[in-house]
Amino acid sequence: MTQEEHTPFKTLLLLAFAGFVSGASMRAADPLLPTLAHDFGVRVRDAALVLTSLMFAYGMFQAVHGPLGDRFGKLRIIAIAMLGASAASAGCALSPTLSSLVLFRFLTGMTSGAIIPLSFAFIGDRFSYAGRQAILGRFIAGTLLGQSFGPLVGGILSDTVGWRWTFVVLSAAFFVVAVLVARDIRAVGDRSTGSYTSPWRRYGAMLRSERARPVLGTVALEGFLFYGAFGFCGAYIKQTFALSDSTAGLVVSGFGLGGLAYSLIVGRLVRRLGETGLVMNGGLVLCVCFFAIATLPSAWLIAPFIVALGFGFYMLHNTLQTRATEMAPEARGAAVSFFALCMFLGQAAGVMVFGSIAEWLGYRWPFIVTGALLLVLSLRFRVRLAGLARARAPVS
Repeated sequence: MTQEEHTPFKTLLLLAFAGFVSGASMRAADPLLPTLAHDFGVRVRDAALVLTSLMFAYGMFQAVHGPLGDRFGKLRIIAIAMLGASAASAGCALSPTLSSLVLFRFLTGMTSGAIIPLSFAFIGDRFSYAGRQAILGRFIAGTLLGQSFGPLVGGILSDTVGWRWTFVVLSAAFFVVAVLVARDIRAVGDRSTGSYTSPWRRYGAMLRSERARPVLGTVALEGFLFYGAFGFCGAYIKQTFALSDSTAGLVVSGFGLGGLAYSLIVGRLVRRLGETGLVMNGGLVLCVCFFAIATLPSAWLIAPFIVALGFGFYMLHNTLQTRATEMAPEARGAAVSFFALCMFLGQAAGVMVFGSIAEWLGYRWPFIVTGALLLVLSLRFRVRLAGLARARAPVS
């Protein structure tokens, strides 16, 4: 009997729910900033620390989540992390000051950051490479739905019963899914190495590995280019077409719809296009979409290209995610977490650089150049895929 047969659908569904709650937690505070600023008597940009503190912790603590998952078991660490995120979210709901809220959001990011990378690593342990990309593509649907519904739920709860209830609901959701995942461990098993290796030794070995280095370099550049530009799409649309915040946000939210559309047909795309076809076509779609965003004269003409942008991004990114699960099969948790860390570092640098360039040149030309560079990056990685298929030496 194969490992796939030992991994029931219920476990994958639980992991998708865990990804949903994690994704919702990342975005639920987005619409709360004006209310938080009013209640705590601060400026909106000061209240925005509740967003940046979570994302900073989410990215930085990837360095430890993966090795812990390899040592103690990925499902165990996911369950423990969700319990920690539940406690941190409860702390958010009870915070008497903005400083304490920022601290508890930091702790939420520190703990919830383990969920998605270790879920990817668990799926990598349980499913053969041939069918893995389709499984991973479907798994991301939960995270995308959470990121899409998080701001909606946060806004509704804030308007009806108060912003603190947003974190109460998140705390309860984290707790319930944590208990369900913990109860599922005995039934499905949870692979662990039983030994601990310093993450820095693991990461140093990966940077020297011909199997890992092209994937890590590509995702860092992808994060730098894509998120550096996409992070300013809402501002560009709002300022260029004189839209409200909510209307600009509605247009940009189409990105999540594109990702969901990809997750629904990923199996057919993999069978028809293969990895190289997905990467090449993803790069082409990204190039065309950024050109359209920069040149079209109406936000409503741009909106379909935002949806297509989400579809094209996941054609490329999901292929990278799948390759990340093969960078170091004997330390898959550390490998996927290092992959996520590289993406977050690239994203942070990209936002700073793109913002500086946009202040100088405006948004349009940087969008066009970003699209062209993403196409070049995709074509380059397409060439490297052949080498990755031949790379057999494991990372020690």
